[in-house]
Amino acid sequence: MKTKAMYTLKVIAKLLVIISLFSSCVSQKKVQLLQEKSVEDISSGFINSRKTAYNLQPGDQLYIKVHSVDQKTSRLFQTDFPNPMTATYQELNSYRVEEDGYINFSFIDKVYVKGMTVKEVNDLLQKTVNEYFKEATVVVQLINWRVSILGEVQNPGTFIIKNKQINILQAIAQAGGTENFSNLKKVKLVRQTLEGSEMYYLDLTDNGVLQSDYFYLMPNDVVYVEPLNSKSFAFDNFPYSLILSTISTAAIIVALFQ
Repeated sequence: MKTKAMYTLKVIAKLLVIISLFSSCVSQKKVQLLQEKSVEDISSGFINSRKTAYNLQPGDQLYIKVHSVDQKTSRLFQTDFPNPMTATYQELNSYRVEEDGYINFSFIDKVYVKGMTVKEVNDLLQKTVNEYFKEATVVVQLINWRVSILGEVQNPGTFIIKNKQINILQAIAQAGGTENFSNLKKVKLVRQTLEGSEMYYLDLTDNGVLQSDYFYLMPNDVVYVEPLNSKSFAFDNFPYSLILSTISTAAIIVALFQ
Protein backbone atom coordinates (compact mmCIF):
# COMPACT_ATOMS: atom_id res chain seq x y z
CA MET A 1 0.00 0.00 0.00
CA LYS A 2 2.83 2.35 0.88
CA THR A 3 4.52 1.56 -2.41
CA LYS A 4 1.39 2.55 -4.31
CA ALA A 5 1.11 5.76 -2.34
CA MET A 6 4.74 6.61 -3.04
CA TYR A 7 4.17 5.96 -6.74
CA THR A 8 1.18 8.31 -6.71
CA LEU A 9 3.21 11.01 -4.99
CA LYS A 10 5.98 10.65 -7.58
CA VAL A 11 3.45 11.09 -10.39
CA ILE A 12 2.09 14.21 -8.72
CA ALA A 13 5.64 15.55 -8.31
CA LYS A 14 6.28 15.07 -12.02
CA LEU A 15 3.08 16.95 -12.81
CA LEU A 16 4.27 19.82 -10.65
CA VAL A 17 7.59 19.90 -12.53
CA ILE A 18 5.78 19.96 -15.90
CA ILE A 19 3.57 22.86 -14.76
CA SER A 20 6.59 24.79 -13.55
CA LEU A 21 8.26 24.30 -16.92
CA PHE A 22 5.24 25.77 -18.70
CA SER A 23 5.34 28.77 -16.38
CA SER A 24 9.06 29.41 -16.88
CA CYS A 25 10.32 32.70 -18.24
CA VAL A 26 11.03 33.48 -21.88
CA SER A 27 14.59 32.83 -23.05
CA GLN A 28 16.97 35.69 -22.20
CA LYS A 29 18.11 35.85 -25.84
CA LYS A 30 14.60 36.89 -26.83
CA VAL A 31 14.25 39.71 -24.32
CA GLN A 32 17.77 41.06 -23.86
CA LEU A 33 18.36 44.37 -25.63
CA LEU A 34 21.39 45.34 -27.73
CA GLN A 35 23.21 42.01 -27.80
CA GLU A 36 26.56 41.93 -29.61
CA LYS A 37 25.33 40.60 -32.94
CA SER A 38 26.02 42.94 -35.85
CA VAL A 39 28.78 44.80 -34.00
CA GLU A 40 31.19 42.71 -31.90
CA ASP A 41 33.88 45.33 -31.42
CA ILE A 42 32.20 48.21 -29.59
CA SER A 43 35.39 49.90 -28.46
CA SER A 44 35.10 52.54 -31.20
CA GLY A 45 31.46 53.31 -30.36
CA PHE A 46 28.45 53.54 -32.64
CA ILE A 47 28.21 56.12 -35.41
CA ASN A 48 24.72 57.21 -36.46
CA SER A 49 24.43 60.04 -38.99
CA ARG A 50 20.76 60.38 -38.16
CA LYS A 51 18.28 62.39 -40.16
CA THR A 52 16.86 65.15 -37.97
CA ALA A 53 15.10 67.27 -40.58
CA TYR A 54 11.37 66.58 -40.68
CA ASN A 55 9.40 67.47 -43.81
CA LEU A 56 6.12 69.18 -42.97
CA GLN A 57 2.88 67.48 -43.95
CA PRO A 58 -0.79 68.48 -43.98
CA GLY A 59 -2.19 68.45 -40.45
CA ASP A 60 1.01 69.67 -38.80
CA GLN A 61 0.70 72.59 -36.40
CA LEU A 62 3.25 75.43 -36.49
CA TYR A 63 3.63 77.93 -33.68
CA ILE A 64 4.94 81.17 -35.19
CA LYS A 65 6.01 84.19 -33.19
CA VAL A 66 7.47 87.48 -34.41
CA HIS A 67 9.61 89.32 -31.85
CA SER A 68 10.07 93.05 -32.28
CA VAL A 69 11.14 95.99 -30.15
CA ASP A 70 8.29 97.87 -31.80
CA GLN A 71 5.07 97.14 -29.88
CA LYS A 72 2.94 98.00 -32.90
CA THR A 73 4.69 95.31 -34.90
CA SER A 74 4.20 92.80 -32.12
CA ARG A 75 0.50 93.58 -31.87
CA LEU A 76 0.16 93.32 -35.65
CA PHE A 77 1.32 89.72 -35.45
CA GLN A 78 -0.56 89.15 -32.18
CA THR A 79 2.60 88.06 -30.44
CA ASP A 80 2.11 89.86 -27.13
CA PHE A 81 1.57 86.49 -25.49
CA PRO A 82 1.97 85.74 -21.80
CA ASN A 83 5.21 84.39 -20.42
CA PRO A 84 5.81 81.56 -19.70
CA MET A 85 4.04 80.08 -22.69
CA THR A 86 1.93 76.97 -22.05
CA ALA A 87 1.53 74.09 -24.51
CA THR A 88 -2.23 74.73 -24.71
CA TYR A 89 -1.72 78.39 -25.52
CA GLN A 90 0.81 77.48 -28.21
CA GLU A 91 -1.63 75.07 -29.81
CA LEU A 92 -4.48 77.59 -29.77
CA ASN A 93 -2.23 80.15 -31.45
CA SER A 94 -0.67 77.85 -34.01
CA TYR A 95 -1.08 77.63 -37.78
CA ARG A 96 -2.26 74.39 -39.35
CA VAL A 97 -0.74 73.11 -42.56
CA GLU A 98 -3.80 72.68 -44.76
CA GLU A 99 -4.40 69.86 -47.21
CA ASP A 100 -3.16 72.03 -50.07
CA GLY A 101 0.13 72.56 -48.21
CA TYR A 102 -0.43 76.21 -47.25
CA ILE A 103 -0.63 78.08 -43.95
CA ASN A 104 -2.44 81.39 -43.52
CA PHE A 105 0.00 83.64 -41.72
CA SER A 106 -1.21 87.13 -40.84
CA PHE A 107 -0.91 89.77 -43.54
CA ILE A 108 1.57 87.68 -45.55
CA ASP A 109 -1.43 85.61 -46.63
CA LYS A 110 -0.94 82.01 -47.73
CA VAL A 111 2.52 80.47 -47.55
CA TYR A 112 3.29 77.07 -49.08
CA VAL A 113 5.19 74.95 -46.55
CA LYS A 114 4.41 71.32 -47.41
CA GLY A 115 7.59 69.29 -47.71
CA MET A 116 9.71 72.01 -46.13
CA THR A 117 11.62 71.68 -42.88
CA VAL A 118 10.86 73.91 -39.90
CA LYS A 119 14.13 75.76 -40.47
CA GLU A 120 13.27 76.39 -44.12
CA VAL A 121 9.88 77.81 -43.10
CA ASN A 122 11.59 79.96 -40.46
CA ASP A 123 14.03 81.33 -43.05
CA LEU A 124 11.25 81.97 -45.58
CA LEU A 125 9.07 83.88 -43.11
CA GLN A 126 12.07 85.82 -41.78
CA LYS A 127 12.95 86.92 -45.32
CA THR A 128 9.35 87.98 -45.99
CA VAL A 129 8.99 89.88 -42.70
CA ASN A 130 12.29 91.67 -43.34
CA GLU A 131 10.76 93.22 -46.46
CA TYR A 132 8.25 95.11 -44.31
CA PHE A 133 9.81 95.51 -40.87
CA LYS A 134 13.20 96.14 -39.36
CA GLU A 135 14.59 94.47 -36.25
CA ALA A 136 11.96 91.74 -36.28
CA THR A 137 12.80 88.11 -35.50
CA VAL A 138 10.70 85.13 -36.53
CA VAL A 139 10.55 81.96 -34.44
CA VAL A 140 8.87 78.82 -35.83
CA GLN A 141 8.25 75.62 -33.83
CA LEU A 142 6.51 72.37 -34.63
CA ILE A 143 4.14 71.71 -31.73
CA ASN A 144 2.62 68.37 -32.76
CA TRP A 145 5.85 66.42 -32.10
CA ARG A 146 4.22 63.17 -30.99
CA VAL A 147 4.95 59.45 -31.21
CA SER A 148 2.64 56.52 -30.47
CA ILE A 149 3.79 53.31 -28.78
CA LEU A 150 1.45 50.31 -29.05
CA GLY A 151 1.43 46.59 -28.37
CA GLU A 152 3.40 44.69 -25.72
CA VAL A 153 4.41 47.65 -23.54
CA GLN A 154 3.37 48.56 -20.02
CA ASN A 155 1.56 51.82 -20.85
CA PRO A 156 0.70 52.14 -24.56
CA GLY A 157 -0.33 55.55 -25.81
CA THR A 158 0.67 58.73 -27.62
CA PHE A 159 3.42 60.86 -26.11
CA ILE A 160 4.39 64.50 -26.68
CA ILE A 161 8.13 64.88 -27.23
CA LYS A 162 9.34 68.08 -25.64
CA ASN A 163 13.04 68.00 -26.55
CA LYS A 164 12.26 67.36 -30.25
CA GLN A 165 14.54 64.34 -30.34
CA ILE A 166 13.95 60.77 -29.19
CA ASN A 167 15.14 57.30 -30.15
CA ILE A 168 13.07 54.13 -30.17
CA LEU A 169 14.48 52.85 -26.85
CA GLN A 170 13.64 56.12 -25.10
CA ALA A 171 10.14 56.04 -26.59
CA ILE A 172 9.51 52.51 -25.31
CA ALA A 173 10.86 53.59 -21.92
CA GLN A 174 8.26 56.40 -21.85
CA ALA A 175 5.63 53.72 -22.40
CA GLY A 176 6.83 51.95 -19.26
CA GLY A 177 9.06 49.38 -20.98
CA THR A 178 8.21 46.10 -22.66
CA GLU A 179 6.15 43.18 -21.39
CA ASN A 180 7.38 39.62 -20.75
CA PHE A 181 6.29 38.35 -24.16
CA SER A 182 7.43 41.26 -26.35
CA ASN A 183 8.92 40.28 -29.69
CA LEU A 184 11.98 42.54 -29.61
CA LYS A 185 13.44 40.97 -32.75
CA LYS A 186 10.70 42.37 -34.96
CA VAL A 187 9.46 45.75 -33.73
CA LYS A 188 7.37 47.57 -36.33
CA LEU A 189 7.88 51.25 -37.10
CA VAL A 190 5.18 53.01 -39.15
CA ARG A 191 6.29 56.36 -40.54
CA GLN A 192 4.23 58.95 -42.39
CA THR A 193 5.77 60.35 -45.55
CA LEU A 194 4.62 62.79 -48.20
CA GLU A 195 3.64 59.81 -50.37
CA GLY A 196 1.86 57.83 -47.65
CA SER A 197 2.94 55.48 -44.86
CA GLU A 198 5.97 53.22 -44.80
CA MET A 199 6.71 50.32 -42.44
CA TYR A 200 10.10 49.16 -41.18
CA TYR A 201 11.24 46.38 -38.87
CA LEU A 202 13.84 46.83 -36.14
CA ASP A 203 15.65 44.14 -34.15
CA LEU A 204 16.12 45.65 -30.70
CA THR A 205 18.09 42.61 -29.51
CA ASP A 206 20.83 43.51 -32.00
CA ASN A 207 23.25 46.27 -31.01
CA GLY A 208 23.49 47.18 -34.69
CA VAL A 209 20.15 48.95 -34.31
CA LEU A 210 22.08 51.86 -32.79
CA GLN A 211 23.41 52.57 -36.29
CA SER A 212 20.05 52.17 -38.04
CA ASP A 213 18.54 55.04 -40.02
CA TYR A 214 15.33 54.44 -38.08
CA PHE A 215 16.78 54.31 -34.56
CA TYR A 216 15.80 57.96 -34.04
CA LEU A 217 12.10 58.66 -34.38
CA MET A 218 10.33 61.38 -36.31
CA PRO A 219 7.06 63.24 -35.56
CA ASN A 220 3.92 61.08 -35.87
CA ASP A 221 5.87 57.79 -35.87
CA VAL A 222 3.99 54.74 -34.60
CA VAL A 223 5.94 51.95 -32.87
CA TYR A 224 4.24 48.58 -32.50
CA VAL A 225 5.82 45.92 -30.27
CA GLU A 226 4.11 42.70 -31.27
CA PRO A 227 3.83 39.64 -28.99
CA LEU A 228 5.93 36.50 -29.30
CA ASN A 229 4.20 33.53 -30.90
CA SER A 230 4.74 31.63 -27.65
CA LYS A 231 2.42 34.01 -25.79
CA SER A 232 -0.67 32.22 -27.07
CA PHE A 233 0.64 29.00 -25.51
CA ALA A 234 1.88 30.55 -22.27
CA PHE A 235 0.09 30.24 -18.97
CA ASP A 236 0.57 33.87 -18.11
CA ASN A 237 -2.82 34.17 -16.41
CA PHE A 238 -3.21 30.49 -15.59
CA PRO A 239 -4.57 29.68 -12.05
CA TYR A 240 -1.39 28.04 -10.76
CA SER A 241 -2.27 28.40 -7.09
CA LEU A 242 -5.64 26.69 -7.55
CA ILE A 243 -4.16 23.74 -9.44
CA LEU A 244 -1.25 23.29 -7.04
CA SER A 245 -3.63 23.44 -4.09
CA THR A 246 -5.91 20.85 -5.68
CA ILE A 247 -3.03 18.51 -6.48
CA SER A 248 -1.58 18.87 -2.98
CA THR A 249 -4.96 18.11 -1.41
CA ALA A 250 -5.37 15.07 -3.63
CA ALA A 251 -1.92 13.84 -2.65
CA ILE A 252 -2.79 14.08 1.06
CA ILE A 253 -6.06 12.23 0.56
CA VAL A 254 -4.36 9.47 -1.43
CA ALA A 255 -1.71 9.09 1.26
CA LEU A 256 -4.31 8.82 4.02
CA PHE A 257 -6.41 6.16 2.35
CA GLN A 258 -3.63 3.93 1.08
